[in-house]
Amino acid sequence: MKVPVRGDCMAKILMVEDDERFADDICLWLRKESHVVEIARTGAEALDFMRAFQYDLVILDWQLPDTDGIAVCRLARLAGGKFPILMLTGKAAIENKELGLDSGADDYLVKPPDLRELSARIRALLRRESNNAPVIKIGDLVLMPASRKITRHGIDLELTPKEFSLLEFMTRHRGVVFSADQLLDRVWSSETDASSHTVRVCINRIRQKISDQNSQPNIRTIYGIGYILD
Repeated sequence: MKVPVRGDCMAKILMVEDDERFADDICLWLRKESHVVEIARTGAEALDFMRAFQYDLVILDWQLPDTDGIAVCRLARLAGGKFPILMLTGKAAIENKELGLDSGADDYLVKPPDLRELSARIRALLRRESNNAPVIKIGDLVLMPASRKITRHGIDLELTPKEFSLLEFMTRHRGVVFSADQLLDRVWSSETDASSHTVRVCINRIRQKISDQNSQPNIRTIYGIGYILD
């Protein structure tokens, strides 16, 4: 399978799919685009994940071992889930598409998908939610999510993929205080061994790399509460 060489904005995605090989192939593609992707194998597991963690997008199969995607979609919406839902299923009939969209899905794609089309649809759904710009400017910094680059005054700064993802998330939510646990939930996989210490170390490294005594922005620690990007 050919993988993309460049990603778009980072998103935390839940994929609800019981076909292990198919799910692994899709996850490989999306992770190469810098998304954090987690897999639920059943409808019950998916609903538990949605209650416990925050996702930017859900990819939902129709046929699951314990229920169907229509029921999962309806229950997610009844529980207040506002995230985009993309149904990815082998059911191609118009009446199936109609039912899927009427149940609360935002988009519908038939298996097997063209991976470039899948990526484009995901980008379109994420744009609806966040009005993503191709370039994010804050202070003297310019972040380019599509190429995962960051510059100051035209000079490249070297950040690891996780450092970039954390800084990108905070720039999209500047002025908002996040606890270490909240940052773990949004930027790291839910199954990771990372801890609040991991977040602290990552933020300290970002500070060192973007610090300039005459420049903004700054990630400030609010002791006992969390972190904020001024």
